[in-house]
Amino acid sequence: MDLEVIIQKFLDEQGNVVLPPNFTIPALTEMLYGAAVQMGQADTVNLRFWDYSQDVDGETVEYTRRECNTRFKAVAARLQQVGQPGDRVAILAGNSPEYIFGFMGALYAGQVPVPLYDPNEPGHEHHLRAVLGDSGAKTVLTNKQGAPAVREYFAELPAAERPRILAVDSLPDSLADSWQPIEVPEGTDTSQNVSFLQYTSGSTRNPAGVVLTNESIVTNVLQIYTGIGIQQPMRIPSWLPLHHDMGIILTLVLMILGNELEIFAPRDFIQQPKRWLDRLNRREGDPEDMKIYTAVPNFALELSARYATPENAGDFDFSQVEAVLCGSEPVTESSVETFLGAFGESGMRREVLRPSYGLAEATLIVSTPQTGDRPKFAYFDRAQLAEGKAVEVGEADGVAFASNGQPVKWMHFAIVDTQTRDELPEGSIGEMWVHGKNKAAGYLDREEETRETFENTIGETIQENLPKDGWMNTGDLGTLVDGHLYITGRVKDLVVIAGRNHYPQDIEATVLESSEHVRADSVAAFSVPGEDVERLILLAERADDASEDGDKAAEDAIRAAVTTKHGISPDVIEFYPPNGITRSSAGKIARRVNAKRYMEEHAE
Repeated sequence: MDLEVIIQKFLDEQGNVVLPPNFTIPALTEMLYGAAVQMGQADTVNLRFWDYSQDVDGETVEYTRRECNTRFKAVAARLQQVGQPGDRVAILAGNSPEYIFGFMGALYAGQVPVPLYDPNEPGHEHHLRAVLGDSGAKTVLTNKQGAPAVREYFAELPAAERPRILAVDSLPDSLADSWQPIEVPEGTDTSQNVSFLQYTSGSTRNPAGVVLTNESIVTNVLQIYTGIGIQQPMRIPSWLPLHHDMGIILTLVLMILGNELEIFAPRDFIQQPKRWLDRLNRREGDPEDMKIYTAVPNFALELSARYATPENAGDFDFSQVEAVLCGSEPVTESSVETFLGAFGESGMRREVLRPSYGLAEATLIVSTPQTGDRPKFAYFDRAQLAEGKAVEVGEADGVAFASNGQPVKWMHFAIVDTQTRDELPEGSIGEMWVHGKNKAAGYLDREEETRETFENTIGETIQENLPKDGWMNTGDLGTLVDGHLYITGRVKDLVVIAGRNHYPQDIEATVLESSEHVRADSVAAFSVPGEDVERLILLAERADDASEDGDKAAEDAIRAAVTTKHGISPDVIEFYPPNGITRSSAGKIARRVNAKRYMEEHAE
């Protein structure tokens, strides 16, 4: 079915997003699947999984659209046998077909999936325990590979307190015959029904369950379609963790539409970045008009260029790549240029790179480049940034920021003064506020935090006809310049020393540039209270080939560079081995968690 036809089903005569009565995601999926059966398209590949655990070249497992549909219903039938509509279902597994079947199966059962990760994943035990306690999940879905670790994880709990654990790949296809669609009374408004819980990574607060509704998901999916200009036929190769909002929403889109999704694990990309490039390569037998879409964080661009650049440009053909969405962390100009330098001659076009901005509280996407000017970088005067202004200067004199494009449709967007709550004019830096149906319903069982984040009243406005109440503050700082959105940092991450604002990512970039002793994308800059003024603390991981012997020289170089460029001297510079700095479950440097740990370790 044509995408435009699908989109029109969710728009009223005025072009506003409106869900039809009785809507559920499984009902939409079933409608499109039924159409595919009628058109003889049910046996095309819907899901391809690359498994590198036994073979460095990878072993593939394929599922057709018909087979995926059967697996959804088999999982759903078993969940209906052991639970009730509305029950929460945690998914504890690595990237795998079972993860997807479990997620979709929970939706088909009328239950609420909670996408998490394999408990074997190191460094996140506290986060996982906090999420499981907060979500109240009654059932845990995993696979045969993860089941022993999952059972061991819950073994210390009394039997009566343990959730039911089901290995998805142990459930027979025959169960699908007993699946019963959830009955929805005719004319029911299901727009605010909870679809799934997306937990925050914990880098900025204790993990909170973001409540995503049917309305918020459908609205944001339509925003993604129109903002990116998605075309069919398409396929999406992805190694993004499925517990991350970007990974699971992309998966949901492809499972609903029945297009081809190729997945593998994040560790398999990190071990050999060429595996991702191989999936982006034009395939023999693909239609001439095939469009390839993918999404990655910034570090993937540099890692790919460093370890997957072909000896012969003709080894790759990236002419079908339509969009590489870059999100989850700031996009740097050096990473973009390095990536294009490595793969441009193989057909990787500059305009396919789309630095984009989003957050779980807005379901996913908030802005993405929607003009031909991409990827675009602007250079802002450092001194003016400290005063809350984005003033463009020459490349040699400014701090580089990537444009995250333009806010998507069906949403109001404003840059707001955090003190007065008034909308700020173009070129001013303030907190980014969002208003629209893509907003989540709030945080699970956290009324005060929900009010503080999702129920704000805006003051004086510059744009006309903006709603007054119901604004969501993102917690992120940004500015609009010439119709482009630039993210400058997080409100609570600002380093304020002697009354001047400094952006941590700017300081971190200076640290990386000052010494090859420092590992790429592995610096945390934050401030802690001092006797008179805040103290700047820098944590840096050593490069993979660096030793402690080089710490002193690197410290001197870093201190000189930061003092010269930013006018402040680091109070402390500490070095760590690779992966020694605390990160969130999404892999981002967790500045506030590191700051808290630092203060606890250095408390008198």
